[in-house]
Amino acid sequence: MCRLFAFRSVIPSQVHRSLMAADNALGTQSEQHPDGWGVAHYIDGAPHVTRAPSTALNDVIFHRLSGVVSSETVLAHVRRATQGAKTVLNCHPFQYGKWTLAHNGDVPNFAAKREALIEAVAPRLRRFILGDTDSEVVFAIFLSKLNSYGPLRNRHGVEEVMEALRQTVATVRTICDDEPGETDENGEPKPSLLTLIVTDGPTLVATQGGKELFFSTYKTRCADRDDCPHLAPECEAPTQSGFINHLIFSSEVIDGDNVWNPLKPGEMVGVDWRMRLVRGHVDRPTLPVI
Repeated sequence: MCRLFAFRSVIPSQVHRSLMAADNALGTQSEQHPDGWGVAHYIDGAPHVTRAPSTALNDVIFHRLSGVVSSETVLAHVRRATQGAKTVLNCHPFQYGKWTLAHNGDVPNFAAKREALIEAVAPRLRRFILGDTDSEVVFAIFLSKLNSYGPLRNRHGVEEVMEALRQTVATVRTICDDEPGETDENGEPKPSLLTLIVTDGPTLVATQGGKELFFSTYKTRCADRDDCPHLAPECEAPTQSGFINHLIFSSEVIDGDNVWNPLKPGEMVGVDWRMRLVRGHVDRPTLPVI
């Protein structure tokens, strides 16, 4: 499986600690997930994506990138391959236009069901599937679902993104999980594991699809509280207004001042361009603003 990290903040933030310096930073996790890495960071609304089929901790480019990236939105991934060869085309995050996606999980019946999954992708998007992973096909299905709400170049509300993710998960599981396929050690069918994070820069949404994911919206105490012009009560306590100043996702709890909460299976958490926090579930309609 893989490891994920993402954040959205009202101000550009450094990522070196989360990617390299913390005891359980993403780079450290790459020792157990050595089959590739990728980082997407947004500048002036456009994603800049760097990927390599190497172990992040041993890659000088990953070290250099983690030291210089400062952005309001970052999505990062380290890979342990389950589907697809160890090539740059199979490294996450995947990108189309302003949208990027990273996946932790596995679609056990992917080889047998690949063509059926491709049929769920809008015809004009199929030619952009360049690698041979289940994750990239899942991304293409998501883009196809989101496109039903309007051109992908448009701004999409967080509820639309959540609904597109909900439909994507349902589509993959309907195609791949409803017929006999791979089984676990107890003879039970293996479900599709679809923990996903997707963003276009302003909007960031994640869903827990069977692989652990944690999120944080505030700290016990902000180290920059004496200097930051954006300091608000939501920075150091659960939001009472429905708006937050930062949202972080991580496959592992990262040591430090952030207060972490686990996403429950099927849960979705996201923010829109105004940093409005929204929660939902793949099996239920999106919840109102907190």
